[in-house]
Amino acid sequence: MSTRKSSAAPSRRPRRPDGASPASSSVRSLDRYREIVPDWPLFLAAADRPLPYDGHVNSLRAEPTEVLRRLAGRGIRAVAMEWDPCAFRADRPLGTTLEHWLGLYYVQEAVQAVPVLALDPQPGERVLDLCAAPGGKTVHIAGRMANSGVLVANEPNGRRQQALLANLNRAGAWNAVVTEYRGQDLPLGDSFDRVLIDAPCSGEGTLRKEPTLRDGASPFTIERLARLQVRLILRGFDLLRTGGTLVYSTCTLAPEENEAVVASLLAARDARVIPVELPFPHAPGLAGWRDACFPDAVQGCTRIYPQHLDSGGGFVARVQRVA
Repeated sequence: MSTRKSSAAPSRRPRRPDGASPASSSVRSLDRYREIVPDWPLFLAAADRPLPYDGHVNSLRAEPTEVLRRLAGRGIRAVAMEWDPCAFRADRPLGTTLEHWLGLYYVQEAVQAVPVLALDPQPGERVLDLCAAPGGKTVHIAGRMANSGVLVANEPNGRRQQALLANLNRAGAWNAVVTEYRGQDLPLGDSFDRVLIDAPCSGEGTLRKEPTLRDGASPFTIERLARLQVRLILRGFDLLRTGGTLVYSTCTLAPEENEAVVASLLAARDARVIPVELPFPHAPGLAGWRDACFPDAVQGCTRIYPQHLDSGGGFVARVQRVA
């Protein structure tokens, strides 16, 4: 769920369900979300705190208990999170240990594990990670697949491809093959059991580590990315087999990049939103935004704010391709 994921922006602008263009009247300020974020004071307080030191165990290389034990031997106290035994939180930075360089775990905010939990990939399946770099979620998927089946990790940017390849090799994700298409142009023909679209976004949910986003993203950025996201979700859905599952995720708060994108998919394809059961606090998708009303099904999507997991913010939608 990163602004640095790359794909070329399309030239045609899709319309919102009400016919207006996304973000056309937006003001650059997080205050525009005051009415839709529950517990606004808690949101502001969480946004002002430094991020915790979170990691995720690579199950292809190690067991969670082994990683926590090895970290303790280095004087790092780490505690597993109840909702995902591979996710853990430590009392100091995690990026310079030998265990990290050996690929036993990777540094990852807690909220970033949620899209793969919603995707629920299984051993032996065909899975597509449409916007894969730098590879944290791809490694998580490979672990859930037990390195079996086929995992296609797509990344069009050559420089980011190198980071993706390095992380997959370090993690031992041998069932992954890397492709370099623009996500919205990935060829049709093959079909996948599951597709993850961790879309390029304005990244407002990363405001705890990106101070420039504390004033919100610019209306131009939101509108430009929303156009691309619609193309990505349509292509990802068209690559699903009947009955297959697609997860669309971002790390932004903007409804134009979240609920409006899912609404565009529901209007254009035979898709069904499947609510995600999560064992921690979260908020439902929005019923509407400003002068736009979204289909009722969009409320089955999930919003995660910084106060929910003491992490970043994000959005997750799980949809199924129906006959």
